[in-house]
Amino acid sequence: MTETDTPRYTADVVALTPGGDVLLIERGWPPFEGAWALPGGHVDAGEAPFVAAARELAEETGVHVAVGNLHQIGVWDQAGRDPRGAYVTFAYMVIVPNGTPATAGDDARTARWWSLKDLPENLAFDHDDIIRAAVTPNS
Repeated sequence: MTETDTPRYTADVVALTPGGDVLLIERGWPPFEGAWALPGGHVDAGEAPFVAAARELAEETGVHVAVGNLHQIGVWDQAGRDPRGAYVTFAYMVIVPNGTPATAGDDARTARWWSLKDLPENLAFDHDDIIRAAVTPNS
C-alpha cells in the first residue's frame, strides 16, 4: 500500500439554522480552491472525529458548538471523492440559532450562510450529497 492508498480521515459539519440556512466556507487552498464547501478538515492523531468536527467548525467559521450537539449523518468513503487520494469523512449536523455570526478563519477565505434553496453551484467534493443527507428525513 502506498502513501496515497492509506486512508486519511476528515470530519465535516453541516451547520443549519431553523430558518433553513447552511454555513459554507470558500476554500482558500487546493483542491477546489475558491469553491464553496462545508467547514471541516483532518482528524488529528488520537482525536475523535466528532471532536475534530467541532474544532474545525470553530477554526474555520468562529462558530462554537458543544460536541454533544453534533449528530452524525454518516460516513462518506467513496473512491475518488477527493483528488488527493483515499479520504474518508465523518459528517455531522448541528442546529444553531438564526443570526449566528460566522467569520472566516484558518484556511477559509470567506464564511457565510446560504439558503438551502439557493446554494452555490458545484460545491467542493461531495458536499452537496452530505447536505442532502442532512436535510432529508430518513436518509
